[in-house]
Amino acid sequence: MYRIRRVYRTKPREAGNVAKLVYQQAKLYRDAGHRGDFTVSYNGGTLPGDQNVVILEWTDDCIMSPGRPGNNIPKEIMDAGAKYRPLIEGNHIEFYEMVDPEAMGDS
Repeated sequence: MYRIRRVYRTKPREAGNVAKLVYQQAKLYRDAGHRGDFTVSYNGGTLPGDQNVVILEWTDDCIMSPGRPGNNIPKEIMDAGAKYRPLIEGNHIEFYEMVDPEAMGDS
């Protein structure tokens, strides 16, 4: 199982807006069966740490390229992403393999 984290660096004072738009797009992905449950969090500047950051996280059984043959992403999902793209300065994706509690003797 993998935890996948997409990190967006937003323009100043846009993290809250981007978080809402990312949430809407992630919900479309989930509802279309492309992803499972997800979380969206952000720091717009009122908390310590990195500011103007939005984080989208979800888990998946495997890591697959979105550009793989046969993966048809609905146009409404792509349109949702176009709404927040002008508000971000950059983004990256992180992949983490999750510890299996059963393999650790914890059932």
